[in-house]
This record gives sequence, structure tokens and C-alpha cells, in this order.
Amino acid sequence: MIMFFTGIGAASILAGFATTPLELGACLFLVGIFAAIYHPVGIAMVVHGRQKTGMPLAVNGVFGNLGVASAALAAGFLIDAAGWQAAFILPGAVSIALGAAYALLVWSGRHARAEAIRSGAAARRAATGTATLERATVVRVFAIIFLTTAMGSMIFQCMTFALPKVFDERLAGFATSPTEVGWWAFVVFAAAAFAQLAVGYLVDRHSARTVFLFVAGLQAPLFVLIMDLAGVPALVTALGFMLLVFGQIPINDVLVGRISKSEWRSRAFAARLIVGFGISSTAIPLISFVYREWGFATLFAIMAGLAAAICFAVSFLPRGGVVLSQQPAAAE
Repeated sequence: MIMFFTGIGAASILAGFATTPLELGACLFLVGIFAAIYHPVGIAMVVHGRQKTGMPLAVNGVFGNLGVASAALAAGFLIDAAGWQAAFILPGAVSIALGAAYALLVWSGRHARAEAIRSGAAARRAATGTATLERATVVRVFAIIFLTTAMGSMIFQCMTFALPKVFDERLAGFATSPTEVGWWAFVVFAAAAFAQLAVGYLVDRHSARTVFLFVAGLQAPLFVLIMDLAGVPALVTALGFMLLVFGQIPINDVLVGRISKSEWRSRAFAARLIVGFGISSTAIPLISFVYREWGFATLFAIMAGLAAAICFAVSFLPRGGVVLSQQPAAAE
């Protein structure tokens, strides 16, 4: 995690001094390399030693999505105030400062961790929440996790990229400038991020399968509904399906944490994120092609189909049981 903070910061500062597109691309590649540390390491740390992981993962997701929602606004402000270089250099400096603060935190707690390891408490906490399952069940759950991750990531990325343009077209009555469109998009993304808290609370207290079916099942009708809407109805409907899209994010992470052993958990999270980011990288070409050929109504129809497919896949999750309702206290 220290490498995560300091690496991102250093690469971002380097990007601020880039003089050619090739140099800028190389620096952004370095930013991506160090940023990739977070999901397999940070999320594994969030669930480590916890029996109820829904709410911690939801809080983690809220902060992440608020960062996504505010990124364009923060970058625009810095560019207007001090030039494009500031949009890289200042966040980079903040990231390095956070890395230094984290290093101090780790250093100050080293003695307590060493004592915990010697007493065996750390090993017991690491194992807490891991279920002993049949191999066939594990394979089935992971297959569903990866499949729904792929489709859910496509929906998330498509809507994240397309929604500002959708608002530009359909909110013409009260969003008349790019700034106003950007603010409305920020409001929707920021509000939707907090849906993860409600989903995290529900997953900790009810079957993950039931919650997953509810969240995924409501998306498709809203995507169909917005196909021909404009103005305030379009804004309200967009907020509705974005609440569900964002709310779905922590569920797969909860399932990964419940069925993977502690020593494999980081790799399981990494594999899930590879699937998600790999598939979602095709979102922009998909949006461009569909919009050019048929418009946003067809894009929403595709999103509705993906949401329905997610709901169908989730229906194959095991019913009830410790994995989908409560994490067990015992561990292997």
C-alpha cells in the first residue's frame, strides 16, 4: 500500500512534466500499474478478520465512487486555476503525502502486529469468515461471480461514460451548458454511490442471493423505461438505475471474501478485477458504435439485456447456506 500511494504520486507528478503525448501516455501507464495494487490488496485488507463484510466493503466502495464522481470536477478546477499540469502534480503530491502518513501508521503499529503474530491471533483472524465448501460449489459460485462481474462492469462503465452525453441530449430544458451537465452527472453519481451502504447492510443480514436478485432484477425495467424519456423523468429514472448499478458493486466482493481462503483472497480479488476491467475496457468503443448507428435508446436496450442476464445467472447461486447468508465463525 505504501508503494500504491507513492508510486501513483510519483507517476502523476511525472505526467505533469510530460512534453509529448508519448511521455504522457507512459506516465499514465505507470499510474495504472501502481493503481492496480489497490483492489487485490486494499479490498483484502478491508475484509480481513471480519465476519460481516458487506458494510465495510460498501463504505470502501462509496469513497472510491465519490472519487470517480469528483475527478472531472477537481481536474477542471485545477486546470482552470493553474493549468493542466496542476491536475497531475497537485494530486500526485497529495498521494505521496498519504503514502508517508500510511508508512508512519504501519511503523507505529509494528510491535502490536508482531505480538499478535506470535500469539497466533493474527492467523485466527485471517481465517475467520472462510467457509469450507465442496469444490463443485466453489467453482459454480466463482463462475457466477466472474460472469456477473463482466456484465456488471460493462453496465457500470457504459453508464459512467455515456450518462453525461445522455444528459446533454435529454436535459436540454434545464441543463444548457457543459458545466451544468457535468454537475447533474456528478449529483447522480455521488448520490448513487451511497446505495452501496444500503446494499452492504442488507447483505450482512440477508441472503446475498436474494439481495443480488433484487438489485439486478430492478435494473432492466428502468433501462427499458428511460429509452424514450427526456427532461426530469429521464433524470429521475437515471438516478434510479444508477442507484442499483452502484449498489451491486459490493455484492461480488462479499461473495469472494466468503468463499476464498485468506491465503488466496488477494489473488481471487485480483482475478475478479482483471475480468471486470478487461471487459469494461470495451465500453467506449461499444458506446461509440451503438450511438453512431442507432442512438442511446439501443444502448439502453443492450444494458437492459445485460441486467436481465445478470439476474438469470444469479438465480443459479446456491440457495441459503452459510456462504450466501452469514459468514461462519469457523475456518479451515
